Amino acid sequence: MSAVQFVVEGGQRLQGTIRPAGNKNAALPIVAAALLTEHPVHLRNVPRIRDIETLVELVRTTGARCEWTDTNALTIEAREVRAAELDPQLCARIRASILLAAPLLARCGRVVLAPPGGDVIGRRRLDTHFHVLQALGARYDLGERIRFEADALVGADVFLDEPSVTATENALVAAVAARGRTVLRNAASEPHVQDLARFLVALGARIEGIGSNVYTVEGGLPLGGATHAIGPDHIEVGSYIGLAAVTRSELRIAGAGVEHLHSTLMGFERLGIRCRVDGDDLVVPAEQERVIQPDLGGHVPKLEDQPWPAFPADVMSIAIVTATQCEGMILMHEKMFESRLYFTDKLVGMGARIVLCDPHRAIVSGPTRLRGGTVESPDIRAGMAMLLAALCADGTSVINNAQQIERGYERLEERLGALGARIERRVLSAR
Repeated sequence: MSAVQFVVEGGQRLQGTIRPAGNKNAALPIVAAALLTEHPVHLRNVPRIRDIETLVELVRTTGARCEWTDTNALTIEAREVRAAELDPQLCARIRASILLAAPLLARCGRVVLAPPGGDVIGRRRLDTHFHVLQALGARYDLGERIRFEADALVGADVFLDEPSVTATENALVAAVAARGRTVLRNAASEPHVQDLARFLVALGARIEGIGSNVYTVEGGLPLGGATHAIGPDHIEVGSYIGLAAVTRSELRIAGAGVEHLHSTLMGFERLGIRCRVDGDDLVVPAEQERVIQPDLGGHVPKLEDQPWPAFPADVMSIAIVTATQCEGMILMHEKMFESRLYFTDKLVGMGARIVLCDPHRAIVSGPTRLRGGTVESPDIRAGMAMLLAALCADGTSVINNAQQIERGYERLEERLGALGARIERRVLSAR
């Protein structure tokens, strides 16, 4: 994977309209789930990002045909699928490689994969995947490689020990293939999980409870082909709200999927950032109060993430940068990943007033004038947050390891450049 560097000139006011890409976290399980059917699957609005490209490579190693028919259109035909031993180097690049377990168990009865990779933002347990697949009839063996086998998948009443998004997605795919009825309790219900469920229904599955934390699946039905458009990425929408706020710009976010933004908008309102809904577009005005709203009695407020439908964990890094440009003090509580807040030391180096209380909590006091610097992108979301900080800072910033950002955001230098941002993308030669 080539090293990428962003050189950013800060302090520019932006203006215009931007459309969020398809939801990365919906596209990944949907691409994997396309292996369930022998019939062609046509996907539209697929984000052309590094994580998707890696999963496409993995899907091809199973014997399925997987072709880009347009910039954001993908056709998958899994007429012939083999029980592949998945490439460990490809598996190590993305966490989503674990999503191939359920469809390959359904089609081939076994699968061998290396431990999945992804962002280093704290421990990301896989136990729930194993418990769910075992409850549906699979056996597994843990060694240097992860081996799953199943003579047949059979429906069951399953309680997930945590509402894990990817474990819920594996469970839904396995339940669609399993004989009989499956009930999944304490399941995740994020927009991308809902999108996967709607895709499975388009294939011919019968699923009730979409959008809730209890899914009932009548499994074993014949599946056909489908054409499906990936929904807008609500995390990318949250990133653009933060972008408009920190650069004091008016931006229109077109096709924002406003039905999924209640908690996101409420979180930004706590920072003094208000948006206007215009049909399915979201407008972020340039003129904002930007005053953090205290709790009743004048107490220091708190913004915390929780499982859906609460404030999304993947927007927390963006909210922290936004808070540095707002007046007042706020406690940011990242409950889900114990390493995600470590990027705040880079913001402190740029001039932010942030106290990292512990791995899960940071106090932000603003507003502060940020200055450009040379920083590193530790993961997708923190990298995007550092880009926002660079765009509102005085002077020029250099963001190294920017290929991490490109795992989740498509053609940022072009799309933000069209709004007036000054971002130069450099591909560094290997030493």
